[in-house]
Amino acid sequence: MDLEEQLRLLPDRPGVYIFRDAAGRILYVGKARSLRHRVRQYFQASRNLPPKVQVMVPQIAQIEHIVTDNEVEALILESNLIKRHKPRYNIRLRDDKHYPYIRLTLHEEWPRVLIARQMRKDGSRYFGPYTASGSVHETLKLLRRLFPLRTCSDPSRYPRACLQWHIGRCLAPCLPQVDREAYMQAVRDVEAFLEGKVDDVLRRLRQQMEEAAERLEFERAAEIRDRIRAVEQIAERQKIITDDMQDRDVIACAVEQDEACVQVFFVRQGKLVGRDSFVLTSVEGQSPGEILGAFLQQHYNRTNFIPPEILVAERPPEAELLEEWLSQKRGSRVRLHAPKRGEKRRLVELVIQNAQEAMVERRTQRERDLAATRGALEELQQALGLPALPYRIECYDISHVQGTDVVASMVVFEDGVPKKSDYRKFKIRVDQNNDFASMAEVITRRFRRGLAEREALAAAAAGDQAPAAGEALAAEAPADYSGDGGGRARRGGRRQAAELKFAAFPDLVIIDGGKGQLSAAREAMRALGVAEIPTFALAKEEEVLFREGDPEPIVLPRGSHALHLLQRIRDEAHRFAVTFHRTLHRKGMRRSILD
Repeated sequence: MDLEEQLRLLPDRPGVYIFRDAAGRILYVGKARSLRHRVRQYFQASRNLPPKVQVMVPQIAQIEHIVTDNEVEALILESNLIKRHKPRYNIRLRDDKHYPYIRLTLHEEWPRVLIARQMRKDGSRYFGPYTASGSVHETLKLLRRLFPLRTCSDPSRYPRACLQWHIGRCLAPCLPQVDREAYMQAVRDVEAFLEGKVDDVLRRLRQQMEEAAERLEFERAAEIRDRIRAVEQIAERQKIITDDMQDRDVIACAVEQDEACVQVFFVRQGKLVGRDSFVLTSVEGQSPGEILGAFLQQHYNRTNFIPPEILVAERPPEAELLEEWLSQKRGSRVRLHAPKRGEKRRLVELVIQNAQEAMVERRTQRERDLAATRGALEELQQALGLPALPYRIECYDISHVQGTDVVASMVVFEDGVPKKSDYRKFKIRVDQNNDFASMAEVITRRFRRGLAEREALAAAAAGDQAPAAGEALAAEAPADYSGDGGGRARRGGRRQAAELKFAAFPDLVIIDGGKGQLSAAREAMRALGVAEIPTFALAKEEEVLFREGDPEPIVLPRGSHALHLLQRIRDEAHRFAVTFHRTLHRKGMRRSILD
């Protein structure tokens, strides 16, 4: 079905649309009040589209749509699809899956506080996400010192109290004499503390201290006094920035080229209790309001606590829809407000300044890293006698356990940084306990496929038929090749011709191994006519390089940037191969259990 027919079939209903390219990859996910009207706008020649959209539209080969009952449902579905697929042309949070949460297990009989990497619908309450893992660990350590909740997985398994109880770090729900009300009060204090309600926590702790003193429990009163002092120290660091004692988040961004740095200040009961910084990518051609709208959608889709007011530097284009969605999520009205004057505007300006400073720091760090990487590449070129700067480096590793589930990995670094979209993994088909033959196979398959893709490109440039080029590529594609996502390579036709995954050749090849693996790789490269590509083996223990025909190893200084770069690349190839091997091994074990 061609695009005209797909456009004609779009309904005049709210929903989500998905653009895919000829290879089936998701380019963009969007929402619309009217799918028919919104999607057609992309294909109207008279419209002044942003540069990023102008680049995307010619790549669209397929349009999918999902109808929803209303715009709010469309917004929620869009957020989930963006988080799952991370489309190339959507504004998205960088590396958001790595941000940790603090998890309070309210569904358990004796709740505890933990660190979690993702939110689950398990009855727990989640606080975060936190972009700095160090700060979340420090917060957890402080919580366990102030509020002695259990740290064990199951208190019923222990016949007597553990060391944590003896040192005053646990209320010991494993003991029959435990005071459940005292334990649950500590849980409520943890909740209040994480919500930023420090004054409420202090008020309850002071009351507990006075009650303990009245009962002549002076040791207990002294313990609570020490907790009060610790909480007061935290309260002193929390600057009072508004007089209305309200909860709100204050959000602003700074944009530079295709990235944006978003700063969020967390104000609880009028006090600044914390701040966080996020990086958004693919923002080229977007206004600050559009960027903030995309951030609000993704950020609050993965956090539980939503304040009643969110101050922004610029009101997003779909502010009313976002307010409706946030209000539904919170259970009461949420206001998105872009103040123009007064105390709130002063607060927004403060966040804007912090976002700009964070962007400058990010640019400076990037320039520093680039200079260090360029220095490492130049050092590597000189030490290995390379004809050119090794802009693209490929590294290969073999992984198996006693000859079973043998796999190989290919990782790519360009300009000294990983290019994960070019990572490849292979199932080895030759003798399952021969590292040399396995290395020869993966090198053969990689460069044979690359030569076929180059031939297809040359044929296409000469005006030959695309199907013929696609058939040539399909003939070279191994049935058990998989890319970084683990999917099978598609065979034949125009779609295969669009997937040129090996045409770029490296400036330097690194083999994870010794002289034997190097000889096998070089023999395979000579057979294919690509022996001119510089190839070296990096031995694991000695950390020295071997070159074919050279009896003496090349020893790089231990502290050199060049050696550190090669070690990073080698270790990444090893990690990628081992991860793939473990995946296959687990699948094999599941099959054997079910047989």
